[in-house]
Amino acid sequence: MSRFLTSVICAVLLSSFTSAAPASTPVSSVVSSSVATPSVVSSAIAAPSSVASAVSPIISVIGGSGASTASAAAATPTVAYASDRANGMMWNPDTTADVQPIRGSLGATILGPQNIPIGQQNPDLLAPPTTDAADVMPMATVGYKPRPDHIPQGPGDLWYFPPGVPHSLQGTNQTAAGTEFLLVFPDGDFSEDSTFLLTDWTAHIPKEVLAKNFQTTMSSFDEIPGSELYIFPMDSPSDNATAVEDPAGQVPQSYAYSFSQIAPTPLSGGSIKIADSTKFPIATQVAVAEVVVEPGAMRELHWHPTQDEWGYFLEGQGRMTLFASSGNARTYNYEAGDVSYIPATYGHYVENTGNTTLKFLEIWNTGKYLSVYVTTACLLVTDWVSPPAAVFQDISLSQWLALTPPALVQAHLQLSNEIIAGLNKTKQFVVGPANSSQTSN
Repeated sequence: MSRFLTSVICAVLLSSFTSAAPASTPVSSVVSSSVATPSVVSSAIAAPSSVASAVSPIISVIGGSGASTASAAAATPTVAYASDRANGMMWNPDTTADVQPIRGSLGATILGPQNIPIGQQNPDLLAPPTTDAADVMPMATVGYKPRPDHIPQGPGDLWYFPPGVPHSLQGTNQTAAGTEFLLVFPDGDFSEDSTFLLTDWTAHIPKEVLAKNFQTTMSSFDEIPGSELYIFPMDSPSDNATAVEDPAGQVPQSYAYSFSQIAPTPLSGGSIKIADSTKFPIATQVAVAEVVVEPGAMRELHWHPTQDEWGYFLEGQGRMTLFASSGNARTYNYEAGDVSYIPATYGHYVENTGNTTLKFLEIWNTGKYLSVYVTTACLLVTDWVSPPAAVFQDISLSQWLALTPPALVQAHLQLSNEIIAGLNKTKQFVVGPANSSQTSN
């Protein structure tokens, strides 16, 4: 048995600490060989699967004689090598030219009507990279900007209101352009048409009941709105406005968080900063990361084993390829005001395709962000307190491969010893551009 079980690699995705339904059986792969023949590898490194549950354990067992394969003779490919075809964008999203679904010798012109502006803004949808295949769900675009005298608060800061807590948002009229803000709800089925509004409620209460409740006369309510007011004009608050005195005192936890005052963590290709319940205690259902990617850099290849990701692009231009397993992949283009959605376990990246800074938000339906580190034994979570209903995790492809036995990586990807030795064992989050010598081959 000791000759058969020479090493074990775990990629256990914390199934016991999540609320997602685990797969009924683990995904396993076994590699066996005799002493006289070279090892045959059958999916010994298991990538995250969107078909199996996000928290399915993935266990690979390697069998063999125990001898290292690092100096073995060069293997012949079991399948054709991946194409070296360039797969950059065929045009800049700012183009005004007539665009067509053509990439090199592939594709043809559209003979019928087409939405030219949509095609111009989405080059990787109209003329997708040759690595794209099958279909992955479409993405949406949103944008909202109220006038300065409307009701909605400060650049880069956060607020959080637990379900059922009454609240209001009021513009301060500090700039002529007004305030643009983003509302994020933990329930994807939420509809603003279901918002519990004060004016909607009072419009549906008999005035004699209102008079009795507030101990006044019916005439006091002669001018209340007959229907809901959702966003409406009013006078701006004074600069010295303060909270109304409350005999019971103010709320024990703040609903506001000065995210703009938090220093980001600098990275080789940009920066990242995170707000979750460890920093913003009241926010128990939503965590957010603000990611900055400089020109030529990218948010590294990674996946999230337990949480779907919802993204919002603040500035710049970028693209993302979602890999959904089973040969399914699709590339999307983004610019300021666009929204992305990545289901749990989908492999992805975000590449800055413009010549200016790319900034976007990554948002998860969880109260806590947990760094996940990979070892050759299993996945470890730092700063664990207690298993919440759901936790957000981020797994780096580069770090995973760097901490996997080199011979196993080489058997899968046919990479040189030099490349494997250069894999980073520390999670990068945002990767800066390679130097010219690295990109010339």
